[in-house]
Amino acid sequence: MKYPRFLPSKGTIGFVAPSFGCNIEPYRSAFENAQYTFMKKGYQLDLGPNCYAGEGIGISNTPQNCAAELMEYYQKKENDILISCGGGELMCEILEYMDFEKLSCASPKWYMGYSDNTNMTYLLATLCDTAAVYGPNAPAFGMEPWHKSLKDAFDLLTGKKQWVQGYPRWEKESLKDAENPLLPYNVTEKRILKKFPDEDTKFCGRLLGGCMDCLVNLLGTRFDKTHAFIEKYKEDGIVWFLESCDLNVFGIRRAMWQMEQAGWFEHASGFLIGRPLCFGQELMGLDAYQAVLEIASRHNVPVIMDVDLGHIAPMMPIMVGSVGHVSVRGNNIRIDMEMK
Repeated sequence: MKYPRFLPSKGTIGFVAPSFGCNIEPYRSAFENAQYTFMKKGYQLDLGPNCYAGEGIGISNTPQNCAAELMEYYQKKENDILISCGGGELMCEILEYMDFEKLSCASPKWYMGYSDNTNMTYLLATLCDTAAVYGPNAPAFGMEPWHKSLKDAFDLLTGKKQWVQGYPRWEKESLKDAENPLLPYNVTEKRILKKFPDEDTKFCGRLLGGCMDCLVNLLGTRFDKTHAFIEKYKEDGIVWFLESCDLNVFGIRRAMWQMEQAGWFEHASGFLIGRPLCFGQELMGLDAYQAVLEIASRHNVPVIMDVDLGHIAPMMPIMVGSVGHVSVRGNNIRIDMEMK
């Protein structure tokens, strides 16, 4: 596994928009304030041509233009790291225009984003053997003040820390809108971890995963080299971190079944499951817990649910491809990420 060098003091932060750009509110104002915040910290900025674009369908620009921007900015020497401008819907369509062999040969560079950016963070690990960060998109850094999860993500990119732990409360309903683009997370709900089995535990393995909506879309395509990856690192085991956006509880159940039947979970050493956007939903007697557990429990490894991951803020930043040492004690979770 290749690990990029960390963002140096006074270094340059690059921004790209391979999924949505920041062309509408509240994202535009939040992104602009994020830039101002980074500059106040002494960093230089390098904005890709699609950062404010809105010409694409589900992405900032045409798939060709989005791929061209990402290829150029990942390889160019004028920036030190890349942060995505947003999630979206059809980032998968840029993949056929990407050259992952070139990216694999390029100097590794930290790329951070989540949701639709699974198409990059997951493939950097599984196709290029290069670590990436599944973490907040650029506009989140425009909030005032930063939530601790934002500081954790930035500390990960700058190398100040290689561990994260859960946050006391989560956001059930955001107050951010076009008139109030810089509001922090509205954390009102207490985090309560669900552990299966219901006991304190420790486990470790290569951290792999992302948004299930995107992962099952990649499954079975020419970009799916998951089996080769998990075989390469089977001695480490795989800690799967998974969360979902548009899937309802049956969609989650189908996604889990599909990934298992494809052999993805063969060397699983544990599962970390984020709160889905359909949190609290029950359909025909199926809730989000059983949607995951029916499949995950077959592997006789710890399953930790309602973890701070993904679409329901705040989210712990995860270094995809690193060896995660997970410790769960009571209602607390800590993940130490070893770069080996």
